[in-house]
Amino acid sequence: MARIIVVTSGKGGVGKTTTSAAVSMGLAMRGHRTAVIDFDVGLRNLDLIMGCERRVVYDFVNVINEEANLNQALIKDKRCDNLYILPTSQTREKIALTKDGVGRVIEELSRSFDYIICDSPAGIEHGAMMAMYYADDAFIVVNPEISSVRDSDRMLGILASKSRRAITSSAPIREYLLITRYDPERVKKTEMMSVDDVQDIISIELLGIVPESKSVLNASNSGMPVVLDRDSEAGQAYIDVVKRYLGERIPHRFTDVPKKGIFGRLFRE
Repeated sequence: MARIIVVTSGKGGVGKTTTSAAVSMGLAMRGHRTAVIDFDVGLRNLDLIMGCERRVVYDFVNVINEEANLNQALIKDKRCDNLYILPTSQTREKIALTKDGVGRVIEELSRSFDYIICDSPAGIEHGAMMAMYYADDAFIVVNPEISSVRDSDRMLGILASKSRRAITSSAPIREYLLITRYDPERVKKTEMMSVDDVQDIISIELLGIVPESKSVLNASNSGMPVVLDRDSEAGQAYIDVVKRYLGERIPHRFTDVPKKGIFGRLFRE
């Protein structure tokens, strides 16, 4: 059976879809059959970041409504044979996602995939609740600023009380913290929360720290998960995230201000 991962946050714009794309690609590149589902009905951004927007014929809602079967809607990634994308609808209402319908799709995917990544909308609206309900693991994505951290702390309460695992008194969802858009220079100037500040509020396992990087926007605009950009710090950070999730013990990077070489010191502004 597949392991079901929800990528969620309390606030929009923190990098959930970037994370869903990067983690799903990272898992697939390590040999795991992986499906990633867009739960943000009405917006649909995952297919853009994955570079498959022109290949969408049927979507998640079509499958739920039995207007198409799963094989018709799944899009195989051109860069990795182990990765499949299930886009959502741009035209339906969010209530088109039903608990039974989502469960049926996930159950069918579980028969042939190792991991299912659920790219959730922000907050506690209907699509987000549907994305969280069947989760085995949750990646809580936050930016290091107080409103993002506070809102995401609330999501932990919902995961602990309204997920299928909570309702059926099963083992709790495994929760992981992912800090994105981290800038050590701004932390040093007290313009941004530090890793310790975030963990004081969200006391769960730290899975990764993704630094602020132009490569994230560049990758998104080119329809490429940033994890494929191995020369960028953000790409390296997501590679680390996948390794840690799979059980490797590696130190966290990108938490300190980079040391400047002799020319940087001589010509410091």
